[in-house]
Amino acid sequence: MKRSATGWLFAGPAVLAIFVFFFIPATAALILSLTDFDIYALADIRNLRFVGLRNYAELLQLPLFWLALGNTLYFVFVGVPLSLAASLGAAMLINSKLVRFKPLYRTIFFAPFVMTLVAAAVVWRYLLHTRYGMANYGLEQIGLQPIDWLGDPAWAMPSIILFAIWKTFGYNMIIFLAGLQSIPQDLYEAARIDGASRWQQFRHVTLPGLTPVLLLTGVLTMAQYFQLFAEPYVMTQGGPAQRTVTVLYFMYEQGFKWWNLGSASAVAFVLFVFMFIFTMLQFAIARPPRGRA
Repeated sequence: MKRSATGWLFAGPAVLAIFVFFFIPATAALILSLTDFDIYALADIRNLRFVGLRNYAELLQLPLFWLALGNTLYFVFVGVPLSLAASLGAAMLINSKLVRFKPLYRTIFFAPFVMTLVAAAVVWRYLLHTRYGMANYGLEQIGLQPIDWLGDPAWAMPSIILFAIWKTFGYNMIIFLAGLQSIPQDLYEAARIDGASRWQQFRHVTLPGLTPVLLLTGVLTMAQYFQLFAEPYVMTQGGPAQRTVTVLYFMYEQGFKWWNLGSASAVAFVLFVFMFIFTMLQFAIARPPRGRA
């Protein structure tokens, strides 16, 4: 058997799965976004009409869409750097030679990631309860006024960001830990001999060694944060004052609350365009300057 045929034999099932479960649904959604598919079309397909780019044009004129996009970008720009910093800090802590019981810490830090998202969100909603939550109890113990974490427009999104970081940082921590352990110790020893401080070792040895890992975790985390939905759905229902309505939450309401499935499909592709642009920006920023590649 030829090598090319052997390769296709192994890759064939994966290619078939990608075609069936990605390309066909994505193509169907793209076609749907060009129609006025709604509850009337669900009842009788003869009510379906081709509307071209009208769904996209109407979408860009909706103030709620721009508010949802702004909330999503706020969540991404604040949450992703904080999540990566927490993951890297935890990984460096576990990787330190001074820390004992490393498997125990790895388990504790990774545990939130494997918890059911909805169940964890419900628990956090009670922790952040204005009157009975542990967060406000702690504030009162140090003489501070309680905060309406999920009911105050200024605190609702930061509370969700805090929850999202707690939920996801363990996954990136494992990736960072693998990256830290792949950096040759000879580089650190040479830096110490040259008199480099710990910050200089981190700046000139650790960060360059983690560049591919930072790019990978940055792209994955950004894609995950752009798809924020379950947290506001469970914890705030998009409130207060629609300050936690995200693009995916807006798409859900368009599709499954108002049954505007054509408009919801258009939202999905606009979100895809934003995610694609930001991913390309990350690759461009991480690309080494010419002459250093």
